[in-house]
Amino acid sequence: MADVRPTATKPATSVQAKKSGNSISWLAPLLCVILGYVLWRFVIGDGSHFTGGKENGGFWPDREGGEGIFKMYQGGIIVPILIGCMLTVLTFVIERFLTIAKASGSASNADFIRKVQYHLANKNVDAALSECDKQKGSVGNVMKAGLHRYKDMINNNELSTDQKVMAISKEVEEATSLELPMLEKNLVFLSTIASVATLLGLLGTVVGMIKSFSALGSGSGGTGAANALSQGISEALYNTALGIGTSALAIIFYNIFTTKIDGITYGIDESGFTLTQSFASLYK
Repeated sequence: MADVRPTATKPATSVQAKKSGNSISWLAPLLCVILGYVLWRFVIGDGSHFTGGKENGGFWPDREGGEGIFKMYQGGIIVPILIGCMLTVLTFVIERFLTIAKASGSASNADFIRKVQYHLANKNVDAALSECDKQKGSVGNVMKAGLHRYKDMINNNELSTDQKVMAISKEVEEATSLELPMLEKNLVFLSTIASVATLLGLLGTVVGMIKSFSALGSGSGGTGAANALSQGISEALYNTALGIGTSALAIIFYNIFTTKIDGITYGIDESGFTLTQSFASLYK
């Protein structure tokens, strides 16, 4: 009779996948562009701010004689798109700030890891788990998942020490793979707008310059034509200003957020190293 060997079963992971759709994130830029058009057409471009032009109504009525910020309306149809880009940047800056602030935990990750190391050195896993509940955040979540596997491996008599360490490391990797996408989510919008906004601003400027020089060429010349040209160039440059400002804002906050994410990622890596080294040294 053939020997029947029991098959090794893989321990069930304690990490649960987080369900989160990204449809709202893709809808936000569209809503921001629509809001940008509404602000451009009905607020900045309200007829009461101008001395001439067509009556209110239509998709893009002509306006003449605006002063100050209201001259931005005469910058052309690229302006509302740039306003929408600016609103999109502000939307995702607020969203990423709240998300990363929550992921950073309630206290310093370095202090939290030191407390966990102290409890593990005293073989008090429950106290270490309690610290995770207090800390929360991405590092706390990864550490908590690893500690649950750590606790299971202490009482496991079937696996070798190396296998137990690998099991803990695997658990940490699975928890990390769920945390990192949430940290990096929506940063693609900031990086894309950082590149595109400047190009859109230049496009609006070029279109405005073409219109200005076309009007100059069809005019009778003289002082009036020169004034019209200078006014047209001024209006066209609003596109450049909006594009560069939006791009600069997106770049600044993109770099801020990536720096914060790098710090959290370092804490996650350190937590995994802490668990595996502690187990390997205490439970040989």
